[in-house]
Formats: sequence, structure tokens, C-alpha cells
Amino acid sequence: TGTAYDFFVSLFVLHHAADFGLRPSWAAGVRQRVPSPKREFLERICSFAALPLTWISTLPQPKDAPQALQAIADLAPADRFPALTLLPETPAEVRETLLGIASRHAWQTAEQEFLRASYSRRDTLLKPAALANLLELWADPVGSGEMFLAALQEYYQVFFIEEEAHIRPALEKELARAQELAARFSVDALIEELSRGVHFEALAAVSELTLAPSYWSSPLVFISRPEAGKTLLLFGTRPGVESVVPGAEVPDLLLHALKSLADPTRLRILRYLAARPLTPTELARRLRLRPPTVIHHLNTLRLAGLVHITVSENNARRYAARLETLKG
Repeated sequence: TGTAYDFFVSLFVLHHAADFGLRPSWAAGVRQRVPSPKREFLERICSFAALPLTWISTLPQPKDAPQALQAIADLAPADRFPALTLLPETPAEVRETLLGIASRHAWQTAEQEFLRASYSRRDTLLKPAALANLLELWADPVGSGEMFLAALQEYYQVFFIEEEAHIRPALEKELARAQELAARFSVDALIEELSRGVHFEALAAVSELTLAPSYWSSPLVFISRPEAGKTLLLFGTRPGVESVVPGAEVPDLLLHALKSLADPTRLRILRYLAARPLTPTELARRLRLRPPTVIHHLNTLRLAGLVHITVSENNARRYAARLETLKG
């Protein structure tokens, strides 16, 4: 466990609030606490960068935010950007292209076109503005490294220092619960319980599995694969009766469930999924909708805990109804 995970996850969530069922206006208000231009720099980073989960996992305990910030400060400015934005899963050719841009402080048209077609985050290619941010920041590794540290330090002071104290007891409680479950559950059942409905078919090939709790990622999961045979999974720990928004009158899980069930298309999806597991493409054919529209509805149902997800070895997803949430 460690609050450094949530330090970066919270920053990611605040820049992609709608994907996590949060009000974008509230998230924008939190981001406004960081003065410009540091706020603008974080917005540019979060347009393309994924979470440095593997890097965080290499820190010694307690893996808290101040320790992470000190570790970043100890890196040479030019090394900070690669350490925090290049993931173990980053394809070798993408890695070499970005490092080449950093060494020359410029990019070529062919490199831009290659990254346009190859650089993805969470299986989605970058939008033009995000690609421009990627190229411009990589072309100035020293300046980007210095501003990255300064922006993270500012974010910690204006927001996360209080949030860290708030979430630490919840992380410790959930870690103890997960360890207790691990003594009784199989690995498959443990992950499905902690992830609130996700099953991974490729676990048989994993020789080392690390599970870490995260308050801000609830109810979703984040996965990193540091090397062959090893997997790091960050699972959500925030209780369904709590919200990350202070003073929220309706708990997140209930709010997402009510929102999901108020839409007739999502009710049709649940009816199909109650009969048999289906992929987004199969659902799109039945509903006569575009796959991206179906995926949007499935994400909403996932936030409400109303679907099971089975992830295959090639990262394909099948969905099934998780109606026990309604019974609860």
C-alpha cells in the first residue's frame, strides 16, 4: 500500500472526471487551486501520459506522496520525464522514437506520423492536441522535467496533502481486508471481489501478482505489467457509501446506479447481458448502435457496479450482468 499511488491516480481522475462519474465542474474547481502555468502544464501532461504505477511500486515503504516527490527531485531533470511517462508496456519503437526526439530537441514529420498511429493510452490513440503536447514536451526534456516536479509539488501543497491524511486510514483498512480475503479466496475469486466484477483469463501465465489499494480509482482498476510474468493491479477501495466530493449527499455507487437505470438503452443492455455474456461489438449489432456508443453505456454500467467484465489474454472484453448489486 502507499498514498503515492493515489497521488498520481487523483491527478489523473481530476483531468478525466467524466470517465470516473465525477462532475467535471467540481474537478475543474480543484484543478484551479494550482496556479497557472503549472496547472496548464499538468493539463498537458494528463492529455497523453498514463500512470507510472511500476515506478511507484519500486519505491520502498511507505510509498507515500512526499517520498515519491523526493525520489523525483533526486532524478536529473532530463531523466524525470522518461521515468514517469515511459511505461514497461511502451513498445520499443515508440520508446526509441521519443528518446530520439528528446536527444535532438526536435521531431521529424515521419516521427510525428508514426506516433500518431502508434502511441495509445488505455487502448485509444491520442487526439491531435494531445499528440502536440507529447511532441513539444518530449522535445524539451530538461525544461519539462523541471516543470513537472514543480507542478507536482504545487498540487501536493494545495490539494493532496489534506487528501492524503483523509484517505490513509481507508487504504490501511482495505489492505487488511484484502489480506484476510487472500487467506480464504482463490486468486481469481480474490481479484473479482476486490475489482468488483473483473475476471482476467490470462492469470495462469502470471508468476508474480501485486495488488495495491487505491481510494481514488474506485470502482475501476488500473493494471501495469512491469515485465513478462509479472502484473501489478490497483483496485478501488472507496466504500460505496462515500464520495470523493466533500459533502456529497448521495453516495457515488447509488448515484451511478440510479443514473444507469434511468436510461432505456442501458436497461436493454442489462437485459441482453442477463441472458449471456457479450462483447461490445455483439451488443452493438443487437442494439443497432455504433460500438463507441455501446462502450460509453457499458462504462456507465461499470461505474455503477452493474456488469461483470472478463478480460482475455489479448485484452478483449466480454460483459455480463452483475445484478447482485441491485439486490444489495
